[in-house]
Amino acid sequence: MRVLTGLQPSGKLHLGNYFSAIKKILDYQSKEELFLFIANLHALTTFRSKEELKEYTMGCAIDLLALGVDPNKTVFWVQSDVPEVTELTWYLSQSITVSQLQLAHSFKDKVAKGFVPGAGLFTYPILMASDILLFSAEKVPVGKDQKQHLEFARDIAERFNTQFGSVLTIPEPDIDENTATVPGVDGAKMSKSYQNTIDFFGTEKEIKKKVMSIVSDSKAIEEPKNPEESVIFQIHSLFLFDTEKESQKQKYTNGGFGYGDLKKDLLESILSHFAPFRSKREELSQNLDYVHSVLKSGKEKAKEVAEKKLDAIRNTLGIYPF
Repeated sequence: MRVLTGLQPSGKLHLGNYFSAIKKILDYQSKEELFLFIANLHALTTFRSKEELKEYTMGCAIDLLALGVDPNKTVFWVQSDVPEVTELTWYLSQSITVSQLQLAHSFKDKVAKGFVPGAGLFTYPILMASDILLFSAEKVPVGKDQKQHLEFARDIAERFNTQFGSVLTIPEPDIDENTATVPGVDGAKMSKSYQNTIDFFGTEKEIKKKVMSIVSDSKAIEEPKNPEESVIFQIHSLFLFDTEKESQKQKYTNGGFGYGDLKKDLLESILSHFAPFRSKREELSQNLDYVHSVLKSGKEKAKEVAEKKLDAIRNTLGIYPF
């Protein structure tokens, strides 16, 4: 089964990305036909710095390779390297209404938080649909907050097929209800947009600073604490086996441990878990020619699929060449 997913390079990858998306990506890689792209066009909706976009795009590629993305098993490319996706976006824009786009939760949430939207943020769901439909994805892993965008893609495909001819594959969502929503240092969902992330490839000093800034209540060292209400424990539990979770819970419920001690436990788990990946990342950072060659090869594989699909769509629409 062909699975497609992408990650935005709108900042450094963080624990939320790792536990909600990257671990699933690595699992798909071993079982399915995986198409994985770095969504740098989507990232344009949130910032405009040329230097940052270049830095984060390359950083994302290095991070994913360091974490185990295998270019021999996965088609891995940068979104803008396959411009067919933007051409298809225009064609698909005829198969969704303005009133539908106005219902997008993501758009409304950002506006409610004071974000001044461009037209690109409004039409974001169409570009996302194009990503999916251009590569005939059969399954798309999405979080609960992206479920509506996948529904838009399905609606667009169904309407397009009805209007012009059945050339688009209707994608199925893969929504894992057990996938954890990773809290950020402020207790809200960890997100680059909220600047509340813990970047696992940061320096040890940077990671420590973030971990030590995690919100906690004012209970004294000797007082019992509720692990289920602790952001520290919610993040830490993602690294622990069941027996380790129970042991860690005892530190909370028995008292005698301050939040500073519990944060140090979390810091140790983060550094230990990512140590081999950090080593691999350092190697890749010293071999950028290899990273560029991987992305070039992925681009060629992705374009081959994209061009074939776009030719069929053009023909269905009556767009030259026939």
